[in-house]
Amino acid sequence: MDRLNTLARRLPTGVVWAAAFLPFVWLVWAAATNQLGADPVKAIELKLGLWGLQFLIASLCITPLRKAGLNLLRFRRALGVMAFFYIAMHFLAWVVLDMGLRWDEILRDLYKRPYIILGMVGLLAMIPLAVTSTNAAIRRLGAARWRRLHRLAYVAAVAGALHFVILVKGWPTEPLLYAAAVAAVLLLRLRWGPADRA
Repeated sequence: MDRLNTLARRLPTGVVWAAAFLPFVWLVWAAATNQLGADPVKAIELKLGLWGLQFLIASLCITPLRKAGLNLLRFRRALGVMAFFYIAMHFLAWVVLDMGLRWDEILRDLYKRPYIILGMVGLLAMIPLAVTSTNAAIRRLGAARWRRLHRLAYVAAVAGALHFVILVKGWPTEPLLYAAAVAAVLLLRLRWGPADRA
C-alpha cells in the first residue's frame, strides 16, 4: 500500500484529467468515422451516460479507499468534474442529437419515460457540485458546509443507477452491478457516521 501511495503522490493530476478526457476524444473520432453501429446516436448517449456513472462511482470510492489505506484524495476533483462533464454531454446528446431540440416531444418523453426524470435529477444534483469544485468555493463555503453540499453526489449516483436500471429492460446484469456498487459505497459511508462522511 505504501508503494501505491508513493506512486499516487508522484502522478500529476493532469494525467488523470487527460486520461479521463480520452474516452470523449475516442467517441468523437468513432462517430466521425462511422464506427458506432446502426444507431450511432443511441451509442453516443449510452457511452456518455455510462462513463459519467463510472467516473461518479470512482469519485465516491476515494473515501472508502482512503479508509483502507490508499490515499487518492488529490484525484477526486478530476473524477467528479469529469463525471459531471460526461453526464452533461449525455443529456445534451439526448436533447440535441436524439430529440433534435423538439421541446414538445421532449416533454412527451418525460411523461412516458420516468427514468428520464431520474436522470435529470442526477444531473441537477451535480450542477452545484461542479460549480463549487474550486478551492475558492471551498474557502467561501467553509469546509463543513462544502462537505455537506457535496453529499449531493450520492443523490446523483443513486438517481443515475436507477436511471440505468429502468432504462435497460429485462433486468440484465450490467445495470444491476452499477446499482450494487452505488449501494455498497453508500452503505459504507452511512456506517462510518457523520464525522467520516467527507
